[in-house]
Amino acid sequence: MDFQRINELKQELDSLMPLPSAAVRNLEEVYRVEWTYNSNAIEGNTLTLLETKLVLEEGLTIGGKKLREHFEVINHSEAISYVQDIVHRNMAVTESVIKSIHHLVLKNIDDENAGRYRSINVRISGSQHTPPTYVFVPEKMESLLHWYHEQHNSLHPVELAARLHFQFVFIHPFADGNGRTARLLMNLVLMQHGFPPAIVKAAADARLKYYETLEDASSNDQLEPFIALIADCVEDSLLTYISSVK
Repeated sequence: MDFQRINELKQELDSLMPLPSAAVRNLEEVYRVEWTYNSNAIEGNTLTLLETKLVLEEGLTIGGKKLREHFEVINHSEAISYVQDIVHRNMAVTESVIKSIHHLVLKNIDDENAGRYRSINVRISGSQHTPPTYVFVPEKMESLLHWYHEQHNSLHPVELAARLHFQFVFIHPFADGNGRTARLLMNLVLMQHGFPPAIVKAAADARLKYYETLEDASSNDQLEPFIALIADCVEDSLLTYISSVK
């Protein structure tokens, strides 16, 4: 896959470094809300973008919304902070990091399973793909991390992040929270390589394309459309960052 456009935009963003601290703070605040809103909405959370912002920034409780939905917002924001800390400390992606991200995603929602690989077999609604039997999950995740560290410096960062996301959800290592964890993990990789986080949009057409390309990769071994979709999300974020400081 040709990442020339993304490489050019990344080069342009790098040339603007260091970004003004006020602009960085503003971008981080905006992206924290948008990333949290979209990632949760993809999974069925009904809080709007504005309601998500109010929960995060004002600590408000939205009438008529489930307590779980509020925890999903708060948890996701904490998971973003953890990902940022991993990036700042230049830590490697390990099993412990993955389980910690998942624990933050599910805490106060499903404490029994938060940060623990599934001990049941699962089906994915609407998909022909059946994730591996639960007894193989630790072995599959070990293989995935081995692959990731082998490819870390050879694949383009966008392809590396997209492939890690796909292979993670293909294994479906947790009973719940796999999608949110996969997108956090994908952005951890992108941010470690100096990219802004990529937001997979929750709008109906975008969500459908996201699921369709994942299904095509899972059932037909056609991964290019999914990588292209993630590349488009990365390009959008690069353009946003560049335009905010130019």
